Amino acid sequence: MRKKLHLFSGIAGILLLFLLAGFAFYVHDYYHADPSVEQYMEYRDEVNTREITEGLFLDGPGRERALIFYPGGKVEYRAYLPLCHKIAAGGIDCFLLEMPCNLAVLDINKADSIFENYTYPEWIIGGHSLGGAAAAIYAADHKEQVQGLLLLGAYPTKQLGPDLHVLELYGSEDRVLNRERLLKGNDFLPVHTVREEIPGGNHAGFGSYGPQKGDGPAGISGEEQQEITAQRTADMFPEDG
Repeated sequence: MRKKLHLFSGIAGILLLFLLAGFAFYVHDYYHADPSVEQYMEYRDEVNTREITEGLFLDGPGRERALIFYPGGKVEYRAYLPLCHKIAAGGIDCFLLEMPCNLAVLDINKADSIFENYTYPEWIIGGHSLGGAAAAIYAADHKEQVQGLLLLGAYPTKQLGPDLHVLELYGSEDRVLNRERLLKGNDFLPVHTVREEIPGGNHAGFGSYGPQKGDGPAGISGEEQQEITAQRTADMFPEDG
């Protein structure tokens, strides 16, 4: 009996090592930010970018509202610097969060730290792909703190509050986004939801990290897709709104 237990323990240990090795390989194989994003660390277009404990804070001309942004799964968070910079320049300050192992699902409540250390009259939370799904879960669980939700190539998996204002954007050429689950996500969306398909946009175009496996070829540049996203965000959550 002891031999059998010892053998079982040995096999379990080997399987655990294989699982850990597989996970380590999985999280270290991620999309890196394009080197060009570093230019957004400099002061430009009235936006001051600085490092904070949680990631990056992009402080623009706006004072009324801020966006807490969760990066896409297995994407370096700095890849969203150009997008967040455009949003901040449009009047919505941005907190771009760095996630453990580049997976927002490993720290869905990381926004708690932002709420504890910063104060704004209105808060928006959002994210791209898996990060958007994680942001939606946070919004569903913090109805009193969050007034807006930005979903980029993402959909909710949990019932959202009826008073939440949601902007859901995705590219017409997105081949990573599961369209069936996108439609099922309608059941969780509140009445204050605006959904728009960006013509020519794809999944990776919201960030600056190069092509993504399985994605469709974009019909517009990433910069154009991000400009459209920033403009739609400003329209959905205006400074005087």
